[in-house]
Amino acid sequence: IEPEQVVKLASQATGLITRLDADRGDRVRRGQVLGTLSDEVERANLALARARASNDHDIAAGQARLAYLQRRYGRASQLATGNLVSRNTTEEAESEMKVAENQLRLAVLNREVAQLEVAQAEALLRQRALVSPIDGVVMERLLRPGEFRHDQSPVFTLAQTDPLRVEVFLPAALHGQVRPGMVGEVTPELPQAGTLSAVVVVVDPVMDAASGTFGVRLRLGNADQALPAGIRCRIRFGAAD
Repeated sequence: IEPEQVVKLASQATGLITRLDADRGDRVRRGQVLGTLSDEVERANLALARARASNDHDIAAGQARLAYLQRRYGRASQLATGNLVSRNTTEEAESEMKVAENQLRLAVLNREVAQLEVAQAEALLRQRALVSPIDGVVMERLLRPGEFRHDQSPVFTLAQTDPLRVEVFLPAALHGQVRPGMVGEVTPELPQAGTLSAVVVVVDPVMDAASGTFGVRLRLGNADQALPAGIRCRIRFGAAD
């Protein structure tokens, strides 16, 4: 009987470990932060990006200037109709208005880029956290606060113990009689465990020629965490075991 999965937990970033909030034997939940790497630079970059994203002065100034130039162009066009101003004056007012329109678009684009920089800074900050991807238990803690995490150095080993995975090897004579979806009676080598029901999820299509057996995997519920992983068991399918 094995854990459903064993995870070597690391982060996408490297750096000095500043805090670890879990140790061997602790139960953890999916999404739980188990520790962090040094993140002062990332937090400063995030604060800077948020300040830039919240600055709308360029947009407000651009809107005010554009409104003024639109009015100026409108007046020039009316006066040009009555030949009260030259054509050059009207074209100059129109040109300045179009330049102001482009400047306003650029200011809006810059704010959108700043908002994307906030999202990028937030993502980089999240990479400094060690987040559990599963509900499970800490099998081992491989590093300590103050140590440096390299590219190839995980920090925790986690095991998912609900459900458990039962790996069984059956004689070739039973191949075809055991199918996914069947229920088997599992008896762990623990006196207090009793007999439990598990569901077949995988039947190997390839035999092991040396032993004349084939592998079967079952899923065994363990919501109360009463059954430890790593123990041997017997299994019965109907009359055969």
